[in-house]
Amino acid sequence: MPAGRRAPSAPRERKPALAILAVLLIVGGALAAGTLVIKSGHRVGAVEVTQAIPQGGQIQAGAITEVQIAADSGVRYVSWQFAGQVPQYYATAAIPAGTLLNSGMITKTRSTPSGAAEVGLALKDGQVPGNLKAGDPVRIFSTQVSSGTGCPGRPGVTLTHGTVIAIAQAGSGAGLTDVLVAIAPQDAGAVACNTANGTAAIAIVSPGAAGDAGGGAVPGTGGTSGNTGG
Repeated sequence: MPAGRRAPSAPRERKPALAILAVLLIVGGALAAGTLVIKSGHRVGAVEVTQAIPQGGQIQAGAITEVQIAADSGVRYVSWQFAGQVPQYYATAAIPAGTLLNSGMITKTRSTPSGAAEVGLALKDGQVPGNLKAGDPVRIFSTQVSSGTGCPGRPGVTLTHGTVIAIAQAGSGAGLTDVLVAIAPQDAGAVACNTANGTAAIAIVSPGAAGDAGGGAVPGTGGTSGNTGG
């Protein structure tokens, strides 16, 4: 072999298919990792209850708000896109404020608290607190000034304790507020009589507050009754 000349080397074998596959694997892995990161950070709007709702209470539009939760959290929830339909439903059990609403908590049929009776009151301004809302524990008072109506009670005497289920305005210009309350069945007659004669009024009370006259507590509401009103 003449001096200065190199022996010929074997040509390299090129494998373009393997190179392409390696690139695809790298790109695919990066995309998969990116998808997981995006999915884990994806959040959706859900319905949260902002006011306590009693069993059987209608869920008012003002008692819910939108919160953001992780889409893959595994938590059951009602999507915020259905928020407009929520007021058509009632609570199947008491729902505390701050609860994330799910379909198992609501129904289109109202259910009355166990052992209670539902009574509707049409109250004038001054007979109902302006901040009254569903879920509030209340006392129902008699405001009659004499026994001429034939209804039980006298001014300032508590007829019964109860829990507000729903509130609605009676109509434009009527000046009345319709309040649906759950009360002890034995007190329904006295309340209905006073309501019909315009001699009933409502006051919001703290749960467990002692009563001042014959009304009984609604089972499960934590109310008590006494007979100190004379």
